[in-house]
Amino acid sequence: QVQLVESGGGVVQAGGSLRLSCTASENGSGIDAMGWFRQAPGEERKFVGATTRSGNNTRWGDFVKGRFTISRDNAKNMVYLQMNYLKPEDTAVYYCASGPRIITMDGQYYGGMEYWGKGTLVTVSS
Repeated sequence: QVQLVESGGGVVQAGGSLRLSCTASENGSGIDAMGWFRQAPGEERKFVGATTRSGNNTRWGDFVKGRFTISRDNAKNMVYLQMNYLKPEDTAVYYCASGPRIITMDGQYYGGMEYWGKGTLVTVSS
């Protein structure tokens, strides 16, 4: 059972940047894919982005449009989400997720993630 712990959330002004971090409790097939989802108040959870262990296969949610980047530090079992040019509509709880694979099509998530963190709140003020 992989445990994921997020950090780095907080309050930032619109146009600013924030980097989220996620640490996994172990290094195995359960973190071959690692990524991020977010859930805004009153909305369903949305896929933000994910990448594989090699970093050569990164997938993005259909709304990201180049403002975010994902990176991994496999030696530390960590994944990061760098968010730039933040907007008030980016306000949400951001969840780290991991699994043996990531299945997406046209920016929509279809499966693969098996483990979830408890989330970290990002608030973007206008």
